Amino acid sequence: MTSGFPLLSGVSALICRYDVFVLDLWGVLHDGVTAYDGALDALTRLKAAGKRTVLLSNAPRRADALVAAMAEMGLPRDAYDAIHSSGEATRQRLERRSGPAFASLGQRLYFIGQDKDRDVFAGLPVTETADPAKADFVLVCGPRDFAHPLAAYEAEIARLAATRPPMICANPDRGVIRAGRNVVCAGNIADLYAARGGAVAFVGKPDAAVYDEALALLGNPEKSRVAGIGDGLATDIPGCRAAGIDAVLCTGGVNAAALATAHGEMPDPAAAHALAAAAGETPVAAIPAFVWG
Repeated sequence: MTSGFPLLSGVSALICRYDVFVLDLWGVLHDGVTAYDGALDALTRLKAAGKRTVLLSNAPRRADALVAAMAEMGLPRDAYDAIHSSGEATRQRLERRSGPAFASLGQRLYFIGQDKDRDVFAGLPVTETADPAKADFVLVCGPRDFAHPLAAYEAEIARLAATRPPMICANPDRGVIRAGRNVVCAGNIADLYAARGGAVAFVGKPDAAVYDEALALLGNPEKSRVAGIGDGLATDIPGCRAAGIDAVLCTGGVNAAALATAHGEMPDPAAAHALAAAAGETPVAAIPAFVWG
């Protein structure tokens, strides 16, 4: 697959072609701690141009929690039209027990993640257990501390692998940039479990289902007029393709180091094309950051 997509200065070049934008959060709107310069301006200008935006994150938290977190970063709720997350999707599946991976789950849950991520199952008829041997299933939302290396979970995963309860991964990402540093994600921990023979069900991008759920929040717009913007060549870009919408690659975020650029700095076109081609992906365009341009 060859890549020859244009590198644009910002989203203003896209507004004639698209009416709806599906936007990633980490690596596009913020770095996990701080909103990127120009992100709020771009959201505001899109709204003023009559465009609609739905935020779609692989964050293993419920949508309302993300709304509050982004407001603290200076990205208020009225700047975008809707929001969906892998955490919200996981919650819905746990509540409805919908889909083959969820229908047969038991009630005793073993949790790996931060306290704030417990909103994914809070109030549901499940019982959390601290004993891996007693777990009916495992829910992994990410590391317990962003400072933890992946090796910190190897012994724990080995204990779980002794009985092999099914695992639900509420964040398929394998590393994100947080405050300029790459950190372990739930996807990395789930891969450890899968390598030991454990069964893992991933909820979130690149699964087309979460895109369809996000677009349903806007009344299911015509997909030919929808573009997704993300920095994940293993999540956002293939997720857009699976969902039948155009993908725009943000070369900042998780790709900045590989392209030897700072967030918002225009990369060498040949390097950006090679990076996408190595992933087997061809976005319709790339931008160095989510800015108006």
